[in-house]
Amino acid sequence: MTTSTRLLNRRRFLPLFVTQLLNAFNDNLYKTAMVLFVVYSVYNDEAKEAAFSAIASGVFILPFFVLSAMAGQLADMRDKAKIIRLIKAAEIGIMMVGAAGLLIAWQDVACGAGGGRCLVTAPHPVIASLAIPLLLTALFAMGVHSTFFGPIKYAILPQHLKKEEVLSGTGLVEAGTYLAILVGTILAGWIPVEVAALGIVGTSVVGYLTSRWVPPAPAQGEIERIDWNPITSSITVIRGTMSHPEVYFAILAISFFWTIGAVLFIQFPPLAKNTLMASKEVASLFLVIFSVGVAIGSVAINQLLKGEVSARHAPVSVLVMGAFVVGFYFVAKSWDAGSSTDLLSVTDFVAHPGAPLLMLMLLGIAVSGGMFVVPLYAFLTTKVSPDQAARTIAANNIVNSGAMVGGSLLAIGLTAAGLPIAEHLLLSAAMCLISASLARKLHTVEQALSLPPAND
Repeated sequence: MTTSTRLLNRRRFLPLFVTQLLNAFNDNLYKTAMVLFVVYSVYNDEAKEAAFSAIASGVFILPFFVLSAMAGQLADMRDKAKIIRLIKAAEIGIMMVGAAGLLIAWQDVACGAGGGRCLVTAPHPVIASLAIPLLLTALFAMGVHSTFFGPIKYAILPQHLKKEEVLSGTGLVEAGTYLAILVGTILAGWIPVEVAALGIVGTSVVGYLTSRWVPPAPAQGEIERIDWNPITSSITVIRGTMSHPEVYFAILAISFFWTIGAVLFIQFPPLAKNTLMASKEVASLFLVIFSVGVAIGSVAINQLLKGEVSARHAPVSVLVMGAFVVGFYFVAKSWDAGSSTDLLSVTDFVAHPGAPLLMLMLLGIAVSGGMFVVPLYAFLTTKVSPDQAARTIAANNIVNSGAMVGGSLLAIGLTAAGLPIAEHLLLSAAMCLISASLARKLHTVEQALSLPPAND
């Protein structure tokens, strides 16, 4: 029996695994359903569609930048299991607000089209004044929710798992997250938006119930006063964490990775619609392939490293990722959508001569990305003392979110400047070079710190 299989049979891991899986599923069911509905049923303008997708990403990421330090302190100073239950209870209320926004938008668009779905050049007044604000408010609240949940789901692992199980547990959490993204993304692209509204509320209730089975995880080390000032707490957490060289380079490399991911995720829906002339189900398929690939990469790197926490394969992994991004760009640029104005269904898209190569490029991006990022997350929880683990993850989230917000703003700026969506892919490829350089520095530091001290 493998370590991963054993962990899935243990209460010290399974309830947390299922809770975070449902969390990732619900996040993506809601976000994807919202973005696809607005892009395909509210707007009919590439710039507006790309702008809304970028704004939605920025709204979700912003709380990570502002509140992560407080979230990390709270997780280190209080019982992590109790915090998880409070967070999951709050999710129920948040999803009720999001569901209301989806239902109002759906009803308004349906009525405006005489009972069917329609494309309009601008949002109907009801959508603009009520539905879209509700959708973005719930999305921001889910960002707050995930800000407080994120440090715990990684920091709790060294507390419940043996040292040799941490990398395997981290890989399972990462793989489970992306498989949950997969299922949530598929459903968001295929089920009616009104069904998605009911689904997000139901999932939040189930997530709260599973969270009640997570074993206690009391604070470790000295209990300190929590700094509720987002500015000073962020500075303190980052300064304390980034003094460790391995953690410093791991955080920087992860940040560039998620900036790349943010740009790609922002562009998938408008790219599918306007460059490939494909339906929202195809846009959903892109996100699915990406999620499957990261899950495969997450498991593969654990097998390759045999449980060892090391960055030795990270530079090559992210360089391969960049090569696949360039390949994806050239395939997309050469795409011939034909003369038809109808959007391609999934069946028609898959039958297109360029589709197999495009999907292969996308899968390659995701697999190599998963192989790059999973060991780096393990660095954050194994290279610091247990009582600092959550704050280390929080510092990572602050830097990550700042980079991702910057990536979202850059995407908005490039779109406003008239740069075609497909050209944004080259930006992602260039950032892979920076990530590779940082990963190489991390591995150099890792090797230096692992050497025995020289004898005098």
